[in-house]
Amino acid sequence: MDDRQQRGLEIAALLPIKRSGEMYIVPSQRGKGKYQVDANPQTPHCNCPDFELRQSKCKHIFAVEFTVRRETMTIGNAVITSETETVRVTYSQDWTSYNAAQTKEKAYFQRLLHGLCAGISDPEQTRGRPRLSYADMIFSAAFKVYSTVSGRRFMTDLKEAYEGGYLTRLPHYNSIFKYLESADLTPILKSLIIQSALPMKALESDFAIDSSGFSTCQFVRWFDAKYGREMDVHDWIKVHLMCGVRTNVVTSVEISGRHANDVPFLPELVKTTAGHFAINEVSADKAYSTFDAHEAIADAGATPYIAFKKSATGAVGGIFRKMFHLYCMNREEFLTHYHKRSNAETTFSMIKAKFGGRVRSKSATAQINEVLCKVLCHNICCVIQSMFEFNIEPDFWGAR
Repeated sequence: MDDRQQRGLEIAALLPIKRSGEMYIVPSQRGKGKYQVDANPQTPHCNCPDFELRQSKCKHIFAVEFTVRRETMTIGNAVITSETETVRVTYSQDWTSYNAAQTKEKAYFQRLLHGLCAGISDPEQTRGRPRLSYADMIFSAAFKVYSTVSGRRFMTDLKEAYEGGYLTRLPHYNSIFKYLESADLTPILKSLIIQSALPMKALESDFAIDSSGFSTCQFVRWFDAKYGREMDVHDWIKVHLMCGVRTNVVTSVEISGRHANDVPFLPELVKTTAGHFAINEVSADKAYSTFDAHEAIADAGATPYIAFKKSATGAVGGIFRKMFHLYCMNREEFLTHYHKRSNAETTFSMIKAKFGGRVRSKSATAQINEVLCKVLCHNICCVIQSMFEFNIEPDFWGAR
């Protein structure tokens, strides 16, 4: 594969190629316009300067050929098809398992959440009124987030859970909000997220990392000199997570402010996941393209597949240099692994679509705990789906 073919492969993999009649519209790699390509096998033509000068196949023609070829290619159980004007990957769905999981999810959710909360220990209380147990309050908070309704409207579901034996005491809805304000819940929720992912140990060996924001009810205001008036926008918190690419289960998570850099959170995410899973490879976008990020993944015994910036070279050495050479010399193989990274975006999409992309809590601590509850609910739903699709039998605290 020569240099133009490699660049064509990169364009086909990373940029949207649209069809217009008999012509294909191919974006420039440098973001400076678009080119029209006639992909006729006998007389291919492109209006880019390279083709007009050489009168032979340019990278844009190769990009279209790779795109057309992918329309009929299959990779495992993934069938790559063309939808409207762009090419995207679609996957077959086990509808029998999916329908069974969805219709029984709420009942299984309560049972699995109760099993997770059963492993929570309460601190010793020496005086004062008896407190509500952490197990009851975390069950109530997570179940409330799962319901997506207000605290008052949620009380009917919570009363049914109490009558079903999932709670030792029925709390008031204000008590749920009060406990969400407790910083003591944050490490407990993180440990529950890890425990909820453990049933997937036999299914997951490839992982993806990414971050995304969840909006809050607070606003950030500033004076815009250009328009001569005050501007405002919703504030948000940033969620950094690592997930399996097969089941989308979250194996580790960290929360930060909206302006936090992504790279400093990668080592801890990888370390936490490596403590419970056998990691084969980790993929991430170019926001994580640093020497330290590559080394952190390699130290966990995994292979990093991280997109490289345009200014990157292999001069820094180490695993960064090795992967950069693979990227340059065998880009097709590299991109096959790298594109598993999109599963992290899918995970965020699943969480936000099902449990909302914003948090209702007002304090910083409660916002963190509410987002962690969303991630915990997502993991339990992934476990339920895997119970029907892969016949797993979750045993959370027995998996230690």
